[in-house]
Amino acid sequence: MSTTLDGQQTVATAPTAEEFAQRLLDAILGAQFVQAAYLGDRLGYYRALAESGALTSSDLAARTGTAERYAREWLEHQAVAGVLTVDDQTAAPSDRRFHLPAGPAEALTDPTSPAHVLPMARMVGGLGKRLDALVEAYRSGGGVSWAEFGEDAREGQGGANRPLFLGALPRQYLPSIPEVAAVLDGGRIADVGCGVGWSSIGIALAHPSVSVDGYDVDAPSIEAARANAAAAGVADRVRFSTDDVATVPDRYDLVAAFECVHDMPDPVSVLAAMRRLAEPDGVVLVMDENVAETFTAPGDDVERLMYGWSITCCLPDGLSTPGSVGTGTVMRPDTLRRYAVHAGFATVDVLPVQDDFFRFYRLRAPSGTAGDPDDVSRGRR
Repeated sequence: MSTTLDGQQTVATAPTAEEFAQRLLDAILGAQFVQAAYLGDRLGYYRALAESGALTSSDLAARTGTAERYAREWLEHQAVAGVLTVDDQTAAPSDRRFHLPAGPAEALTDPTSPAHVLPMARMVGGLGKRLDALVEAYRSGGGVSWAEFGEDAREGQGGANRPLFLGALPRQYLPSIPEVAAVLDGGRIADVGCGVGWSSIGIALAHPSVSVDGYDVDAPSIEAARANAAAAGVADRVRFSTDDVATVPDRYDLVAAFECVHDMPDPVSVLAAMRRLAEPDGVVLVMDENVAETFTAPGDDVERLMYGWSITCCLPDGLSTPGSVGTGTVMRPDTLRRYAVHAGFATVDVLPVQDDFFRFYRLRAPSGTAGDPDDVSRGRR
């Protein structure tokens, strides 16, 4: 049995050769579509179309500083793929005007829309640049670090989570948790593994009386986070640092790790540090992937997506650090519970926050205990 995103149960049967060949062809078409979306994003094609209305290939090339012949072929591909519309298909190629409809425009150009999935295409395209390094890592048992994946992965990851981190997370999910809601009225928050900062910024924008300290050891991410906070007008209440949280002397009302524990080479020491930062009465919150409780094949779309990220990014990144536990993206609840117990927590509660992609955990320490964290490793967003 397998489960789709809408909860429907289906019986898995082995495909015929022809059926599987068609599935692979569909995937190839999808991969080409992602590559085209990557080009449209990096070259500014989608933004130009969204801002300027219908454009010819010469118009698009002029607005984006690109070559007309390439712009023409890309426009025609996007029209054939059903993304763009054409005002007159019978016109000469140089006279055809292409338009980006409102629905695709939102998904492709509005960075705050929940439908904005274009950053995932950028991340997939960026990870593809490192396939040779991934092949070598698979052979050697080594890894490919977050720094090696570079700007596409860093900005793609940040952009993919931005709508959630500016929207539902601070405005719906966190206020629905009573212990967290109390902190949102003037509390101090530590955002561990903050990446490019959207979770910290989103909390500050939604709750004007809080202060947030974001921590991440990836220097380019912290640099981007500071710029994002300044642009959002919250730099007076949101600070970002590359400090190892194991060495931070401060204490917080809420210590959170949003979608990053599974990336950490040594999650136990990070969780122990979070426990110490939350003493004596602070809340420790983890948000991570909403994968199945146990391994089941075939899996649903979320499971497939998370394994896809794991084999191309999260596991290789984690294994790039010697001694890593190598969690990977698919961190099941029992795995987090095991890490939490080793970090000194007494219980881990799954919270009743409903999201297709993420699960929320409240980690509770025995009263009167202190953490003994070692070196704290990277999280990301």
